[in-house]
Amino acid sequence: MTDPDLSTADIGFTPAIELAESRRAGDFTSVELVTTLLHRITQVDDTPDGIKSVLAISADALAQAQKCDESEPTGPLHGIPVLIKDNIQAIGLPATAGSLALAGREVVEDAELVTRLRKAGAIILGSTNLSEWANIRSSNSTSGWSAVGGLTANPWKYSHSAGGSSSGSGAAVAAGLIPFAVGTETDGSIVCPASLNGVVGIKPTVGKVSTKGVIPISQSQDVPGPIARSVEDAALLLEVLSGKTGLVDLCNNDEALRVGIVREWLTAHDGANKLFNETVAKLTAAGITCVEVEVPKLSEQSGDDEGIVLFHELLEDLDEYLANRPGEGVKSLAEVMAFNVASEDIELAYFQQELFDIAVSSGGRNEIYQTARARNLNWAVNEILTPALIDVDVLLGVPYAPAWLSTLGKGDDFSNASWMTQAPAVAGWPIGSLPMGLVDGLPVGLGVAARANDEAGLVRAMAIIERVIDLGDFRPSFKL
Repeated sequence: MTDPDLSTADIGFTPAIELAESRRAGDFTSVELVTTLLHRITQVDDTPDGIKSVLAISADALAQAQKCDESEPTGPLHGIPVLIKDNIQAIGLPATAGSLALAGREVVEDAELVTRLRKAGAIILGSTNLSEWANIRSSNSTSGWSAVGGLTANPWKYSHSAGGSSSGSGAAVAAGLIPFAVGTETDGSIVCPASLNGVVGIKPTVGKVSTKGVIPISQSQDVPGPIARSVEDAALLLEVLSGKTGLVDLCNNDEALRVGIVREWLTAHDGANKLFNETVAKLTAAGITCVEVEVPKLSEQSGDDEGIVLFHELLEDLDEYLANRPGEGVKSLAEVMAFNVASEDIELAYFQQELFDIAVSSGGRNEIYQTARARNLNWAVNEILTPALIDVDVLLGVPYAPAWLSTLGKGDDFSNASWMTQAPAVAGWPIGSLPMGLVDGLPVGLGVAARANDEAGLVRAMAIIERVIDLGDFRPSFKL
């Protein structure tokens, strides 16, 4: 299958930075750009056999564009559309986290990151589908499915997973529906859809991008970040989200780079690992110093501790969010669970909510939580990341194998994935993914991990690596 809408494909796959330059030059108006992308969404996404990555369109999208056309530029994204994940508040969009429990509950205040986007001149085109409640409801949840948005497809092969939980953001960017989008990550939720959909994703250091107005899981691990088709576009969006300048300039930096190869962060998929080894050979041939770095094997305790932390924080953080969100409806996690039972024909049609039950029974940030958090943080920072990064700029691995088949009701197949995202997630340190190429017709991402607060080093390394890999015009195959 070719692109479902060839008439809009060239605009759809134009980089954000080029769109911004062309718009400033007067090559097109924002109204024309938005109209083109809305048409593309109707042809590629919003059809019975479409990708279903976009959950809602802003009713005032064209009005926002008209306002941009009639005003002087206000920032680096002036007149450029962006999509946000549906767990992020924006006036005029649902912010449901994919749950019917929040459907129809009006948003009266923009998330802080949305305020930043608007001040930079961006047009909030709409919101993207996600794994409901960001994949924290059940161990059998299917990435990309929500009761509100249905199941998002992978634009390379529609029968395969778009990853999660920022499923729609990854798929929409990959399909050329939007130049870039905002996702959120607690553990893997930006890196996974970036890898599986063949795009660039960056999870910043926790705290670098505000989570105010974002439906929470974990205060210690949640962070929003950019998903784009190039490192430069991701850097541009991250500058706006974080308020940190200079990242785009670093995409043209060619100073020496020293990377650590972490083979404990390879997958159980031979094809993905072969592609990684070929990529390392390319990097070495290009003059990048590649050093073998060993880290301790993953301990079962670290996974158990992370689960304890997430469930205990979820109870307190989500309860606080729901209690303070204006409007009628659920005011606590327990009330969400009761709503789901009352709506079980839709909400519980494919999987249950046993992880919610664990969270409600956890007791919040008690002594059990404090012990687990301290042990987990020590493992991630002192046993894994700090020693591994002592003599290199960044660490490389393969976080995910090619996308698995989506099987509603049977959960996700993470059997081939590595544990690369876990230590950065627990520590709150930055990690990104950029495409290495295809295996069996599906993308595989290269994971890049950096030190805390070193988004500059992460972006610089990813941009250098991207130039070496040089995938060119990397567009999905749109296979049904």
